[in-house]
Amino acid sequence: MSNDLAFKSLGLCDYQETLDAMKYHLGSEQFYDEIWFVEHPPVFTLGTAADQKHILNAKGIPVIQSDRGGEVTYHGPGQLVIYFMIDVKRSKLGPKILVKTLQEFTKSLLKEYSIDSEFIDGAPGVYVNEKKIASIGLRISKGKTYHGISINVDMDLAPFSYINPCGYEGLKVIQIKDLNNKANIKDVERLAIKLLEPIF
Repeated sequence: MSNDLAFKSLGLCDYQETLDAMKYHLGSEQFYDEIWFVEHPPVFTLGTAADQKHILNAKGIPVIQSDRGGEVTYHGPGQLVIYFMIDVKRSKLGPKILVKTLQEFTKSLLKEYSIDSEFIDGAPGVYVNEKKIASIGLRISKGKTYHGISINVDMDLAPFSYINPCGYEGLKVIQIKDLNNKANIKDVERLAIKLLEPIF
């Protein structure tokens, strides 16, 4: 783990304000690696590859254009979003290795809750019985990465039915609480920090 790495637990944060804060941090002359843990109020976000047609009915939930990779997804309270602001040039992590690292980290985290998960070729994220439990969307700019991974813990999953999640019609989603009712988001966050410390 880098001596310069900081973990920050930020609680419930507005999506646009968080995105602006990430960009500000990346542009800082005093940049150092940070991993942020947040939840967002209900919001749909569009990645750079997103097609608006995949929002079937927003039902009043804000829609924000993001600059991460990927398609449309939903964020809401009870979903743990982990943002990685890492100097990938210095750490020699290429995009493919970084995505695989985040997938393997999530698989390990779910294993702690006795949940077996899998990956699907060409569809970044983590799945349980072909239902998506975690989404990955990253951007690399000037040798630094931002955005990250969202893990469904204990949330209202209904808004996922208002979209084609990640651009896939009929893709089902699932959360940790459905598979282990002892899970709560603070415990998942603590476990995530424990597992990420040796990686970065």
